Amino acid sequence: MIEISEPLKEHLRGQVTTVCYAWIILRSDGVKLGFTDHDKTLIVDGVSCEPETGLNASAMDSALGLSGETSEVAGALKSDRISEVDIAARVYDDASVSQWLVNWAAPEQQSLIRKYYIGEITREDNYFKAELRSQAVNLDQQAGRYFIKRCDADLGDQRCGVDVSSQNYKAQGTVLNDASNSVTSFLSGAFGLFADGWFSGGSLVWQNGSMAGQRYTVASAERHGSAVRISVVESMQFAPVTGTDFEIIAGCDKRFVTCKAKFSNSINFRGFPHMPGNENALNYLDDETRLDGGPIVP
Repeated sequence: MIEISEPLKEHLRGQVTTVCYAWIILRSDGVKLGFTDHDKTLIVDGVSCEPETGLNASAMDSALGLSGETSEVAGALKSDRISEVDIAARVYDDASVSQWLVNWAAPEQQSLIRKYYIGEITREDNYFKAELRSQAVNLDQQAGRYFIKRCDADLGDQRCGVDVSSQNYKAQGTVLNDASNSVTSFLSGAFGLFADGWFSGGSLVWQNGSMAGQRYTVASAERHGSAVRISVVESMQFAPVTGTDFEIIAGCDKRFVTCKAKFSNSINFRGFPHMPGNENALNYLDDETRLDGGPIVP
């Protein structure tokens, strides 16, 4: 329920109003940024909100019930406020956004009307678009465990137990060639005896350069002559240059056979690989189908 202060309510009852919107973003690194669609700086909830800073909000898509609401804000990339570097560093991922209604003629009349979380951020030229998700979206998040065939643990976490710091599951690499601007792949030195596909689905963490500390999901890592061509899922904001170092960690497709053969970790598998599927439930007895109660996955 939105609670509007009494002075602001009284103002809204008038025939002429002087209201605007303000947005306060709390990033994951603790930095607060304020923006307003008014033409002068306003102090909202103790935060200085810059005027006409390019945050334009679309209409909130809402419905009755507990379904999550979504909206979108768009704005210009500015080096002193919302920068391309910060977006690439993911400090805006899951950041909270508070939307305020403010009487710009009497800024002390202000009320918090909505609170969102930033979802997907897309970039185009010198502009960005950020999806805003209401708190109701949290109701769609998984709570507890699902009864599924594949593992629901993350490789290397406490439930999985695999030591991803082992040299069996990670490698160090160096970029061999300057990549293009829209980067999804690049060449690196060979990783010894690691097989093709060993790192597919894993993680790549940059150790230095303009993207130091940033993590990307590996799409593939295949041998390319004497080197290895690595492709990542997300488009990297900056092209890695020759000599940039990175660490790459093995991937897991969360299947029981992979857990057993690749990681020797079947005892900690957190899925239900022997759960009969529809093909078993609808099958019938014949000379070829094995229905002896044994494990479905060897």
